[in-house]
Amino acid sequence: MTLDEIKAAVDAGHTVHWANTGYVVHKDRLGQYLITYQPNSSCIGLTDRGGHGLNGKEAEFFIARSEDSVENPGSQSRPDGHGRSTAPGGAVAHPL
Repeated sequence: MTLDEIKAAVDAGHTVHWANTGYVVHKDRLGQYLITYQPNSSCIGLTDRGGHGLNGKEAEFFIARSEDSVENPGSQSRPDGHGRSTAPGGAVAHPL
């Protein structure tokens, strides 16, 4: 998803995830778009400080499917069916 698509989806009330369903994109009361890791509430901005570059790859953002958010709230699946426990190259991915 592009930056504009992510913002539009969040503004429309859709749940947008980054990398896996543990990370949720939301807009705070100041109008900032943030990514929060739900298990420990760690948070980073959706973009770099300049507001243009995503903190993540476009392909890693997705809108929650109804079964992810309702039936499997802790699901780690992505739309392509792959979990996200390792980073490219096999390195262990760590939460924010």
